[in-house]
Amino acid sequence: MNELLLSEIASEEKDLLQTLMLIEETVFQGAGAHEISIKECVNHDLDALDDIINQCQAVVDEISSPIERAESLLNELYYSHLFIDIYHPVWPIPSYQIVSGLTQRLMSPVVKAIVMQEIIIACGFDTDIVYVPHKIMLRISCDDQFAIIFDPVTGESLNWHELDIRLDDLGGDPSQQELDTMSNKSILTEHLLSLKNTLMREQQFDKALRCVDILLSLTPDDPLQRRDRGFLLHQLDCFKVAVDDYKYFVEQCPKDPTAQLLKAQLKHINLAETVFH
Repeated sequence: MNELLLSEIASEEKDLLQTLMLIEETVFQGAGAHEISIKECVNHDLDALDDIINQCQAVVDEISSPIERAESLLNELYYSHLFIDIYHPVWPIPSYQIVSGLTQRLMSPVVKAIVMQEIIIACGFDTDIVYVPHKIMLRISCDDQFAIIFDPVTGESLNWHELDIRLDDLGGDPSQQELDTMSNKSILTEHLLSLKNTLMREQQFDKALRCVDILLSLTPDDPLQRRDRGFLLHQLDCFKVAVDDYKYFVEQCPKDPTAQLLKAQLKHINLAETVFH
């Protein structure tokens, strides 16, 4: 796995949109990942993003109140620029790709959160991505006293009562509960997991395998990812490594229902008849 890509994902200093593009390049083109700046992104068919940022900046620059500026920006994004959406039972593959997602206004939750954060930061706001059970959401800090927490997909914000209800799901002492900023690694891992599942559903096994390879580079020997890698390698006729991954999963998660099925299947796999790659 490309060391530059892994260092980008693990870094908390790198721009999330740049790293997302590196992942997209690696998964969909299979080419070596390389550094892509925001200016280069614009030159690679992301002119629309630059236009949106300029128009949003023009709107908020005329407003002095931080809260009114934030509310006007969200209205501009979700209504004037048609970013308002609903949750889809299945997110299609193009929704995980930045340019197509931006063009069609159909982006998976993590991709949309990252794109929205890029726009909002460019408009001068302190913005971070947070996990509010059971969704990834964005938080705009308007001042020291007030913040807007909203769903990047729908644009709907949470009031304090709704936030308290969500935080109850975290357990523990309510007085000690805080919404911590999600790390870049956590955000990108969530993206990779969702993209992998979508690619597997669409039977694009080679691309799904690239997602698993990145995930395993971040969390080596994760039994669930080893299981999925085994399945993908099996589909691609790389049986020997698939068997090793299956065995590892069975050993690490013996009580998992899937492990019981794999254990039975392993007895019937004849490696002498397999094709090695």
